[in-house]
This record gives sequence, structure tokens and C-alpha cells, in this order.
Amino acid sequence: MAKKLYVGNLSYNTNDAQLKDFFSAAGAVETATVIIDKMTGRSRGFGFVEMPNDDEADKAIETLNGKDLDGRAIVVNEARPMGERAPRSGGFGGGGGGRGGRRDFHRDF
Repeated sequence: MAKKLYVGNLSYNTNDAQLKDFFSAAGAVETATVIIDKMTGRSRGFGFVEMPNDDEADKAIETLNGKDLDGRAIVVNEARPMGERAPRSGGFGGGGGGRGGRRDFHRDF
């Protein structure tokens, strides 16, 4: 069964081919994808590597976590499904915004 790995702290210059080549030292790599920001077209600084062999994937986590790739010490661990993430906090909520503030206020002139 294939194991998907999360790779963080990537250089913005790292591409899919470099990521795949780097992880090939630990074993066979099915896919290697650097996540790209849709608005800017620039790397978001993380990616995913899928390895078909669980033992090789575990070896990659042990041997490549903290290693230098393109001048950055990368973070490597097993990817978690999106549903397991902690909720985001703060920032984006509330407020009536826009012009005028309260909408229930009415003046007769």
C-alpha cells in the first residue's frame, strides 16, 4: 500500500522533479508534487511525496527529515487526511462591514 508523505519548509525554488530525485535516495517514488499558489503561481513551500513501499517511506521519514534541500532543512512526516487538522482560529469573521454600519437605523429628514 502506498504511503503519502508531507514535505514542509521547501525552498520556493524547489520543483517536482527535484523533490522526486531527492526522495529517490530512500526508495521508489510514485509521485512528488510541490503545491503551487493559484493566485501567484509560486510555490507555497510544501509538497507531497507518494511512495509505494511503506518500509521505504518510513526510511525516507527517518533519513530525510531535517536534511538540506535547496538550502532549507526540510520537514518530512506522514501526511494526514484533511479532516484531522486542527481548526483555524481568529481573523476572518463577524462584522457588518461595508458602508454605514448599522442597517436598522433609519432617519426621517
